[in-house]
Amino acid sequence: MTQRIDISSLVPDGYRKVINLDGYTAQHVEEPLGDLIKLRASQINGCTFCVDMHSVDLQSAGVPVRKVFSVITWRESEWFTPRERVALELTEAVTLIQGGVSDELYDRALAEFGDVGLADLILAIATINVWNRIAIPTHLKPPAL
Repeated sequence: MTQRIDISSLVPDGYRKVINLDGYTAQHVEEPLGDLIKLRASQINGCTFCVDMHSVDLQSAGVPVRKVFSVITWRESEWFTPRERVALELTEAVTLIQGGVSDELYDRALAEFGDVGLADLILAIATINVWNRIAIPTHLKPPAL
């Protein structure tokens, strides 16, 4: 597949708005949690570019490679904290939004993150879904191996 249009060049003002939102969420959602949710949403959406980027970012930040590989099976893995588990579950519910977010999950996320933290987490999940929806239809490719 060859890359299609370059949205950043064609509509730089709109693209910068997404970058600014991403920058905001990066400052307000702690790491490695931010990259864990970005990786999980990107796996669900099938975004090769973003899966590659966030896997590399997690490894570069010192997250064990086995934990990175296990993001797709986080429910079965013992390597995720309760906080990470709630965030990953919320990421799945928001990314696969047709089922909505149950009151029970929302209440657990609210108890774990608080009002502001949950709002920031929802923005972070929404932002990676926007990035996936930019990268997939334009065939954005990760760097060569």
